Amino acid sequence: MNNNVLEKQQYYTEKYRPQYHFTPERQWMNDPNGMVFYNEEYHLFYQYHPNGTTWGPMHWGHAVSKDLVHWEHLPIGLAPDEHGTIFSGSAVVDWNDTSGFFEGKSGLVAIFTHADTYPDSDRPRQRQSLAYSKDNGRTWVKYEGNPVLQEENIIDFRDPKVFWHRETNQWVMVLAAGQTVRIYTSQNLASWEFASEFGEGHGSHQGVWECPDLFELTVDGDSNQKKWVLFVSIGNDPKYEEGSRTQYFIGDFDGKTFFNDYKPETTLWIDHGRDNYAGVSWSDVPAEDGRRIYIGWMSNWQYANLTPTKEWRSAMTIPRVLELKKTEEGIRLVQKPVRELQGIRDEKILIQNEVVVPGKNLLENVNSNTFEIIAEFEIGTATEFGFKVCKGANEETIIGFDVENQTLFIDRTNSGEGAFHEAFAGKHECYLLPENNKITLHVFVDQSSVELFGNNGKSVITDLIFPNQENKQLELYVKHGEIKLHSLELYSLKSTWR
Repeated sequence: MNNNVLEKQQYYTEKYRPQYHFTPERQWMNDPNGMVFYNEEYHLFYQYHPNGTTWGPMHWGHAVSKDLVHWEHLPIGLAPDEHGTIFSGSAVVDWNDTSGFFEGKSGLVAIFTHADTYPDSDRPRQRQSLAYSKDNGRTWVKYEGNPVLQEENIIDFRDPKVFWHRETNQWVMVLAAGQTVRIYTSQNLASWEFASEFGEGHGSHQGVWECPDLFELTVDGDSNQKKWVLFVSIGNDPKYEEGSRTQYFIGDFDGKTFFNDYKPETTLWIDHGRDNYAGVSWSDVPAEDGRRIYIGWMSNWQYANLTPTKEWRSAMTIPRVLELKKTEEGIRLVQKPVRELQGIRDEKILIQNEVVVPGKNLLENVNSNTFEIIAEFEIGTATEFGFKVCKGANEETIIGFDVENQTLFIDRTNSGEGAFHEAFAGKHECYLLPENNKITLHVFVDQSSVELFGNNGKSVITDLIFPNQENKQLELYVKHGEIKLHSLELYSLKSTWR
């Protein structure tokens, strides 16, 4: 066997290495950045420390994909310079050369935060800057007029997300500013004018506001009814057990100001697990596609620097499609796995119309830790039901539904390695109302993560786990009664890296 074949077989096989999620080949990764679709490629940039597996001087790592599933690693996109390190930001296609960078053609412009300290001081300084690419993002030129936006009175002033607002014919930037987001407008991406501020007294303020995103979605697919969605991630504060997480607001936007539809005290969470942070959406997905696709960083600032991987640290969530649906509680965000993931399905197990009772494990012959399950249950007399995954003699992760309390949950109390942080082990749950007395569970397990979509993405829980890699048993369980399993599809999923 030649070295190239052996190297490919061993590629991405390290302990805990995800097989179909995006991870860097080596070293540290956090927030997704610069996500844009251009010339048939999805670009994913990310916060990257090339010289260590913990957070450090930030660069933009870079990868591209044709299908959101198979990724090609590219050289570092942006590196620190005289203005500072490269914090989070976004990228857009400047279709009409509003910037003047592209001689009347189109190209990519990145808008990001330069981070350093004020001269002769240790006071943090965060300023917004530009870079542009004329070769499909392979090389970047930093704008000679950097930085293009600064505010000396605000310390936390970062993570610009920029988009073209057709109705007002201008660029819009939404930017995190301490405990609010600020909105700016521009005609050319270089000169920015303050438009408004949102957030004081609205939603959760249990940490610094970060990584905003602002976009429009139809409600229930009705093109005559649309709403704007504002994402805001909140950083970790040791006083709160949840750590870092992401909230969202629903309302209207007129090109300058965001108006929240809900009472200021209303807080809506994107994910009810611990490990989905700083997620933002792709820019410039073609109109004929029509999807709003986003990805999040699958970790938590409580313990992100401590997770027990060696060669690399951190993964992204699977890419997800965002939709708005009317519910009994009002309009809510729904998340669904991108359809492209169906392309890595391998062997299939199909079970239909079975009554499941305690002690009857229909999946006792299955051994896997990289798989997808879609299961529809009709509630019976059982008080709880679900799956136990990555199960061994002394470990298991429980994915379930509590019938009495109507809660969806992941319990990683006994999922494996967790002593690296006192807050890691635990049970994470959220409310989920049965529909026509039925519950649908859509589950993705990938070595060291579980992503759970309840009732077609109405409730979502994302959690890391670190089980013994030999623990691959799978159990379909019920407690104190029976449940009717209408259908269960189980797919082993192929590696996207080998």
